[in-house]
Amino acid sequence: MQRLLSFLQPRMDLNAEPHDGTPLTVAGLFAGIGGIESGLHSAGHSSSLLCEIEPAAREVLKTRFPGVALHDDVTTLRHLPAGTNLLAAGFPCQDLSISGRRQGITGSRSSLVSHVFRLLDESRDQLRWLLLENVPFMLKLDSGGGMRYLIDELESRGLYWAYRVVDTRSFGLPHRRHRVVVLASSRHAPWDVLLSNDSGHEPSADGPDARLHGFYWTEGNRGIGWSVETCPPLKVGSGLGIASSPATWDAESGEIRKIDIRDAERLQGFPVDWTKPAECVERPSARWKLVGNAVSVPLGAWLGSQLRNPRRYDWSSDQALEHEEPWPDAAYGGKGEAYRSSVSAWPVSQPLTPLRDFLQFPGDPLSTRAAAGLLYRIQKGTTNISNEFERDLQNMSQQEELRLKKKALEGLHVRIESLTRMAREASQFAEQVRLNEEVQSLRFEAKSMQNEIEELAHADTV
Repeated sequence: MQRLLSFLQPRMDLNAEPHDGTPLTVAGLFAGIGGIESGLHSAGHSSSLLCEIEPAAREVLKTRFPGVALHDDVTTLRHLPAGTNLLAAGFPCQDLSISGRRQGITGSRSSLVSHVFRLLDESRDQLRWLLLENVPFMLKLDSGGGMRYLIDELESRGLYWAYRVVDTRSFGLPHRRHRVVVLASSRHAPWDVLLSNDSGHEPSADGPDARLHGFYWTEGNRGIGWSVETCPPLKVGSGLGIASSPATWDAESGEIRKIDIRDAERLQGFPVDWTKPAECVERPSARWKLVGNAVSVPLGAWLGSQLRNPRRYDWSSDQALEHEEPWPDAAYGGKGEAYRSSVSAWPVSQPLTPLRDFLQFPGDPLSTRAAAGLLYRIQKGTTNISNEFERDLQNMSQQEELRLKKKALEGLHVRIESLTRMAREASQFAEQVRLNEEVQSLRFEAKSMQNEIEELAHADTV
């Protein structure tokens, strides 16, 4: 009954004004490599400030956004530039993501979002919009405590708000990446911007011609992010504690290759070598962290376009969202009211380019050692894979075993030569006998290992 009465109450958007679509001036906090800002610029908006603490990311921003003020630490940023009317913040997700530390919104990194609200309060008179971005796991971690914190902060300031989970595949990129976007305003209707477009259709490149599959070669214990003709979400870390460049398996050729960093940039919507300036201050491998942390450019472009051309959102079939309910994938509210929205993660439906046609740069082949490690983790864990993929991993694992045995055989021959020389130079007969016996034993071991190598080599050619 409480739900029905809440549903029948007047909507809070009676006092929210439609946005007039004028270009906005953006201050970007936790800007990373400028994914949100690049997208917003393509829709006609401009930047007044970029704030980013990572030196490699700042090097990218300095190169790609010349003339825009650059600040290094959000905790020391006291004011937003005059004329700024949109505050954007893709605040750190390390404490909120599935692959992160799961410390929640109060973790050492994700708690930095409190400075967003500090700056919002300082600039309330000039700001028209607040835009936040993070991982969807925030809706579930700690029973949705992270999202509850954000909504409570917005509500306490009398802001209207809306949020939505959006999948990068909606924009035609073969990259299975979901992010939650929160939009808020003190006078405009954010649901008209964020929720009014919905294709309702999940993009897919699966079909009879599908042959390339993306996966994480650094995982395997509980899954590998298997993606048909798409790339799993680019991310910063991995189960092995190293930068995780996803790999692809070609079902026709059996070839397994890592994705090139330049294609990774393209999978996020950036031009090739967008992060190249980072190599001036960091190792080339640091570019993977930058790309994995970035917001997809087409997501920013879609948001920028929606802000320029908002449409009235049809909420006629929506129901009230009670305080104790789990967070849905999309909702909106303000003034103490909240409603769940049935929109999907795909606001638009652009043709999805299959991964086999998208990739431009042949990445390095996955090493036999990496393949053997992946197969070991899969067999020890709970991950299920196709027989064909397992066969190709087995073949690569045998190649790794062959390589290791050849290396061990080389070591045996070196040891045999050394002991033979020592036996010839030994001054005592007993020492000569002992050394010659050890040489004979090692020769027998080397012969046995040679037979194993020949058997493995024969099996690999069959």
